[in-house]
Amino acid sequence: MTARDSSELGRTALRLALQFTAVIVVLLVLMGTLVYSMVAAGVQESANRSLADAIHVDSPSDAPLGVFVTISRGGKLLTSRDAPSGLPDAAAIERVAETQQQEQGNVTIDGKSYVILTMYHDGHVIQAAVDSHEGREELGRLLLAMTIAGVVSTVLAAALSIWMARRAMKPMADSLALQRRFVADASHELRTPLTLISTRAQLLRRKLDGGEVAQSYDEVAAGVAKLVEDSRMLTRILDDLLLSADPREAVQHTAVDVALLADDAVALAEPDAHQRGIAIARTGSHGRVGVRGSEVALRRVFTALIANALDHAETRIEVAVVRQGRDASIRVLDDGPGFDSEAPERAFERFASARPIPTDAGMPRHYGLGLALVAEIVARHHGRISVEPSVQAGGAVVAVVLPLSEP
Repeated sequence: MTARDSSELGRTALRLALQFTAVIVVLLVLMGTLVYSMVAAGVQESANRSLADAIHVDSPSDAPLGVFVTISRGGKLLTSRDAPSGLPDAAAIERVAETQQQEQGNVTIDGKSYVILTMYHDGHVIQAAVDSHEGREELGRLLLAMTIAGVVSTVLAAALSIWMARRAMKPMADSLALQRRFVADASHELRTPLTLISTRAQLLRRKLDGGEVAQSYDEVAAGVAKLVEDSRMLTRILDDLLLSADPREAVQHTAVDVALLADDAVALAEPDAHQRGIAIARTGSHGRVGVRGSEVALRRVFTALIANALDHAETRIEVAVVRQGRDASIRVLDDGPGFDSEAPERAFERFASARPIPTDAGMPRHYGLGLALVAEIVARHHGRISVEPSVQAGGAVVAVVLPLSEP
């Protein structure tokens, strides 16, 4: 996954997490409001029940704990001994004595709130007062606890949402990255064989248009055979691209002679090298050097390494294949400008060029995919790839090591 894809994934996951967190916050607010309303209603109901019970006592001394009772009989007031100053509410007692209609209200005395119920009962006025300050404090503590719990839950929900969103979107992002990589790989890998087929077809057309069929029948037949072979190679490349589009897909490996593949790749590159004035040679072992893998994929290793060398070589390219202990060693050397000092870290990154790019107008555009594709193929074949220092001044060496399939 590229840095751009990772950034897009992060932004999308953040948006989803914020939306999910907003939903969680709304649900928490609704639930908190419901709980608070239920508790507040319970506190109010408890206070009303205490007042209703206190109204029916015969003496202020019989009042429940926390309830203050005042009884008005014949103009005399009997009040609970521990009643706070400010109680009873004499004005309310006088109004109820005149109207015989009960009254209920709230008063604040010394910073404390009281609920007062005054009513006419059995020929006298009774007033009960209950301290509602404790109930309000309980509601305040409940509100504080719910606020803290809501904030903590919101933070945890946000973190969990981001984590879950990234996990949920990662398969989609990986699929998108695989799709983009397949398109880039296909455009890179198919350009050379398509160009070769087009060139051969144009040469055949010139022969046909020039009326040289009779004189050059063998050449035309050879050209058609090469077109057929090139189309088959193109089909094999397409099949291999489809298999390698998903690195999790298993590829059937067979016995492959990398020395023979090297000979074929060098022979295929000789016309291009000759046109550029570059000598290309195959060195090392000419006997069988067997490994297990995909023939088309390993052929791409040689064609990509040789193509990279052709783009940078000045006069000479050497393709060496030798047995080295239990491994097959493949080394492609050229006498070009060599790799930059940061080549070991960046040579096999996708879309990164670790070598000076030629500025000739006729040179093809470089996408920085060739060595990256080679590195992926080598990794799938349990091998290693590296950049080695050239034994001569200048130049570059790309070395590939693959395990042998036989002693």
